[in-house]
Amino acid sequence: MRSANLLWMGLAVAALAACRGQTTEDAPIVPLRNMYDQPKYQMQHPADFFDDGRAMRPPVEGTISREEEIDPRVAHGVDDDMRYVSTIPQEAIDKNGGWEKMLARGQDRFGIYCTPCHGLDGSGNGMVVKHGFVPPPTYHQDRLRHAPDGQIYATIENGVRNMPAYGPQVPTYDRWAIVAYVRALQISQAKAETEKKP
Repeated sequence: MRSANLLWMGLAVAALAACRGQTTEDAPIVPLRNMYDQPKYQMQHPADFFDDGRAMRPPVEGTISREEEIDPRVAHGVDDDMRYVSTIPQEAIDKNGGWEKMLARGQDRFGIYCTPCHGLDGSGNGMVVKHGFVPPPTYHQDRLRHAPDGQIYATIENGVRNMPAYGPQVPTYDRWAIVAYVRALQISQAKAETEKKP
């Protein structure tokens, strides 16, 4: 009985293995047809959906080509010798609309990305620290007050120690705006400390 079952199973496997299929012009059997025939625009084809009738869309305003080279002082906070730049590049100030707009943008971005760890005043007592996260260094220590602006920028871009890299989330000119706001915090807190002294 057992050998008969094995014989039948062997014949069934051989029959299925011999059935390799035939070339056919029939459409394949596809359970989700819309995944097989996807509605999409092809390159260089017309499109009724857009007013200009083109399927290929022009780049969004402000898009930077991958081939376009950006000044490393602006893009990474370093000069040609790979040393941190000492001050915020003028191009970053201009792209942010001047100092006043840059500081306002920096305050806004600082509130979103930096406040959870660094706190509102940059002293390193943010909400996540109050819940057990390792506190970051205060911006008001001499080491960071005298650090080049490019170093603070590079820290935002690449991260350091427990701080993750914010380069993927924060655009280049917003990083410089945050650096400007950090400098403003350092100046305001230093002034507050000297006013407290008798």
